[in-house]
Amino acid sequence: MKRYEFSCGIDISAEDFTLTVSKTPGVALLGPSVFGNNLEGFESLDTWFKEQNLPPKELLICMEATGVYGEALCYYLHNLGYSVAVEAPLKVKRAFHPDGHKTDAVDSLQIAEYAIRFSDELKQWKPREEVVEQIKSLLSTREQLVKQRSASKNVLKGLERKVISSKIAMRSLHKVIKNLDTEISNLEKEIEKLIKSQPPLQQTISNLKSTPGTAMLLAAHLLSITNGFTQTMTARQMASYLKICSFKHESGSSVYKSPRSKKYGPSAMRKLLHLAARSVVTHDQNFRKYYLRKLEEGKPKKVILNNVANKLLKVLCAIIRDQAPYIDNYKSINPTLLNNA
Repeated sequence: MKRYEFSCGIDISAEDFTLTVSKTPGVALLGPSVFGNNLEGFESLDTWFKEQNLPPKELLICMEATGVYGEALCYYLHNLGYSVAVEAPLKVKRAFHPDGHKTDAVDSLQIAEYAIRFSDELKQWKPREEVVEQIKSLLSTREQLVKQRSASKNVLKGLERKVISSKIAMRSLHKVIKNLDTEISNLEKEIEKLIKSQPPLQQTISNLKSTPGTAMLLAAHLLSITNGFTQTMTARQMASYLKICSFKHESGSSVYKSPRSKKYGPSAMRKLLHLAARSVVTHDQNFRKYYLRKLEEGKPKKVILNNVANKLLKVLCAIIRDQAPYIDNYKSINPTLLNNA
């Protein structure tokens, strides 16, 4: 992202947001000022920017990713031509020393400083396409209903093992589970309907589903993560984002831990990749051979399945890049070998 004369850091909450404008790291030029997190507050903010002679071309607005709290403000500012960057809270937090006061005013100044220091690394926020946003909402809702169904089934199993139980309670749980099954099925049908309404997306989804172990849900999550397959990500970048790659933890001669994956990231996508890995090591001949070979070498099963998940992700990213279906037993040939043949 280009350099801007002014940087504005915004700390958002459910009811309002606090902003600070800065030109020099750590020094507030204007603010802190508080506005309501609603349409009236957004209009007051635009008027305030104009009164302070802060035109969109000279102002970079940075805020932390706070889910739905900041979404409306991002859309409003983007439509007015302002440059907006939305950063992960953990990245902003790690850029500063943890000591000191923790207030909305301090946070907004730190976010403004972060925007100045890391302006070359920031990416301008752009709204997703409507169909992608709808699919993302459907996937998120489905994941919540699946968790509720699992919780209800666990409670039902517990009641069935009790010596003295309530038939009314068990009947109620059966109804809840049945209703959840229906709603989950309806959400999946709606996702498929939206995908079919967009032929380019449908073709890419069809190509992805040709890969062993890949069904509609896994392909739809890839669609959501890549913003309708428009955001270019390599397999390595995707694995790092999903936290299914191992990270080293060692320093000098005394600090050493075995490489391991992080415990955070998009859990639904990680779960689907793990299930796909378990499927292909059972039903696909090539992955099955790899799995058995690594078992004979003494590799732990979890490590092998994680490796298989990374291999699948590499294939899926290549399919998105090349816009071509999966080819069984495909082997990449080095061009220099062809020249020497």
